[in-house]
Amino acid sequence: MLPKLIFIVGPIKGTVFEITGDEIGIGRDLSNELSISDKALSRFHCRIRKEGEGFKLVDLDSHNGTFINEVPVRESELKHGDLIQAGSSSFFFLLYDEEQLNGTPSLQFDNESLVTGSAVKFKPEAVLYAMTRDLNVLMSVSSAISSVRSLQELQTRLLECVLQIVPATRAAIVLFREDKEEPDAVFVLHRQPSSHPTMNVSNTLVRQVLSERVAILSNEVLGSDTLGKSESFKAAGVRALLCVPLLVLDQVSGFIYLDTDEPGGSFTEWHLQIMTAVANFVASALNNMRSLEWLEGENKRLRAVINEERNIIGESASMEKVYSFIARVGRTDSTVLLCGESGTGKELVARSIHQHSARSRKPFVAVNCAALNETLLESELFGHERGAFTGAVAQKKGKFEVAEGGTIFLDEVGEMPTQIQARLLRVLQEREFERVGGTRTIKADIRVLAATNKDLGRAVAAGEFREDLYYRLNVVLLRMPPLRERPEDVLLLAHHFIAKYGRKCKRHVTGLSPGARRCLLSYGWPGNVRELENSIERAVVLGSTEYIQPEDLPEPVLEVAVASGQISTRYHESLREAKKQIVTKALAQAEGNYREAANQLGLHPNNLHRLIRNLGLKPSPGK
Repeated sequence: MLPKLIFIVGPIKGTVFEITGDEIGIGRDLSNELSISDKALSRFHCRIRKEGEGFKLVDLDSHNGTFINEVPVRESELKHGDLIQAGSSSFFFLLYDEEQLNGTPSLQFDNESLVTGSAVKFKPEAVLYAMTRDLNVLMSVSSAISSVRSLQELQTRLLECVLQIVPATRAAIVLFREDKEEPDAVFVLHRQPSSHPTMNVSNTLVRQVLSERVAILSNEVLGSDTLGKSESFKAAGVRALLCVPLLVLDQVSGFIYLDTDEPGGSFTEWHLQIMTAVANFVASALNNMRSLEWLEGENKRLRAVINEERNIIGESASMEKVYSFIARVGRTDSTVLLCGESGTGKELVARSIHQHSARSRKPFVAVNCAALNETLLESELFGHERGAFTGAVAQKKGKFEVAEGGTIFLDEVGEMPTQIQARLLRVLQEREFERVGGTRTIKADIRVLAATNKDLGRAVAAGEFREDLYYRLNVVLLRMPPLRERPEDVLLLAHHFIAKYGRKCKRHVTGLSPGARRCLLSYGWPGNVRELENSIERAVVLGSTEYIQPEDLPEPVLEVAVASGQISTRYHESLREAKKQIVTKALAQAEGNYREAANQLGLHPNNLHRLIRNLGLKPSPGK
């Protein structure tokens, strides 16, 4: 089949767009191959192009970004079943048909032969030209199935319509896998409660329908030398059969099967004609609904597996190195030391390494070594026995025990007290430890990942960190790049956080205004991704329009943009000059003493230094 896009949300919801060329453009402009009237889309939003045997999606610097499986991307290979979001539209990318096992035990195949002398065959293509008089029938079928939302509902409404126009006792829809060996979706509907709930199907008739792509009816089932002798057919009292193929893009995807057990019951050529037309009419709808349900189920499964809070966003060269590192190191059990500034995503990388390892089904336990004092941290890591210290009223397992078989992540390991460093060294060397106040040795089958924003080499030289522990931790080292070294990822991250906090705050935010984009790109982000996330959350909460404006962003971000000329308004210039005068006056009154000037202004000295830097003031010799 041709690759297709199935739209499930947005202005053209329900549309199935087949990709017939090597490249399509998506956007508001009418020159796009897929033009969508949606103000949330850019005029030229994104393109999908064929590359080799696959397809790639490229964002065309759109104002509010393009997402694949809820992750903003600039350029990414498309995989079968990917959920794409652009503007107000959400749609699946489908490379091939999928199966959904939905069988019921109410259908039984019979291998008896069919007497073809009493059968009527009809080529599907020969019917459509003669169906003008039956347009009303097709319109009623179309009306009945146009608003359904599930495969089961579609099949139910369709067979209800069939039983209204054809005198059948039972009707069935059978959909096949691509190999056509076994059915993977079976639905049976009875006109009324029957003493024979199982519907018997002639395997020979079905094979003939599938191989010859013809519709067949037989009105002499009981008189047949073979079917008439079948115990199952005799017990069911089947008197007439009708079977029509379901064709999608010249491929048989299944069939509709009818029978009747009414005395004297039979089908006419008109019944064969109208059912052939109905089958041609609904085959694609059945196939698309089956694919859509599979995709929705797969999407739910992926969402359950991938916690969006742990997504690593970035397409820069430095982040590609990080992804490559994760893929290589994840397969091993080696200890990893992650270095980098605060807010660069060290814990996200640690979780990703765990997910790529053979330990992924076991626990991932994170401990912040800087958040607890020495006594509490020792108990938190190694556990304690009852009565080990005041307040230890019961035995407690430590994080090393909780993480058994999995991974323990020691964040801010550079802040670990010296005494606990010695105990950690033993765990790394011997893979064993004792609880606080205990004597029993406990084996530790764990992988250790550690992170720090300190220069441990300098800490070792200063006597603040054990040298032997440093070398034990530093088996494999990764330095996380700060956000200022990968500015091309800033807008991708911003779009990700806009979508995230838009959902959390139940507020529709389309994207970034041009001014806001310039502000984000001109700022250095000393707090890295964490600062960017906080800034976007603030903007979503405080903003009043569907696009984030410069004034929605924190003042430090705005000040840098004004100073660099990225944005220029009388208000911002006036505000900047006023701040300069206030800071200059405070420094003059404090005779250059930064701490005293900060105290006068009610600021922390660090904040005053940052304000001076952002305002472009020439620092005077501080005291």
